[in-house]
Amino acid sequence: MTEQMLRDTAPACGLGFGILRYFNVAGADPRGRTGQSTPEATQLIKVAVEVAVGRRDGVAIFGTDWLTPDGTGVRDDIHVSDLADAHVRVMEHLRAGRPNVTFNCGYGRGASVREVLDAVERAAGTTINSRLEPHRASDPPALVADPGRLVATLDWRPRHDDLATIVTTALAWERRLNGLAA
Repeated sequence: MTEQMLRDTAPACGLGFGILRYFNVAGADPRGRTGQSTPEATQLIKVAVEVAVGRRDGVAIFGTDWLTPDGTGVRDDIHVSDLADAHVRVMEHLRAGRPNVTFNCGYGRGASVREVLDAVERAAGTTINSRLEPHRASDPPALVADPGRLVATLDWRPRHDDLATIVTTALAWERRLNGLAA
């Protein structure tokens, strides 16, 4: 609804806009300056790194019988730094007087819940306790972005687009946030 309102209102008042549709934002600043500190976070990577540092007892796996390679849900996690870069490029695009834009922000590929938990275990050197839960009614088996328009229009090239990097930066931030050695 908000996207439609922007499209309807913009011509009437000369508004330039860029719509960025986020997929799963994860990771932290690679230099350790900022990261997610949301209380009661629900994003899988954040929850898993909280388990790794002892802030939570475990992580729920919602369904293991999806029609995906390992039966768990698949999501497209985008590193927060790549998303920030997309924002900067959209602003530059609009400042140059170019047309309003709408982009999906992700990498065009996903990782399953089990792949994410395995990556956190490797990075943390510990086991992540998990428990099986039933599917949530609103969850699709897979949700992956198509960033083609973002890449083609803005020549956007992600720099942190592998799961290990996303997890490593999130874990380093979580350790710092909790006063633990990196």
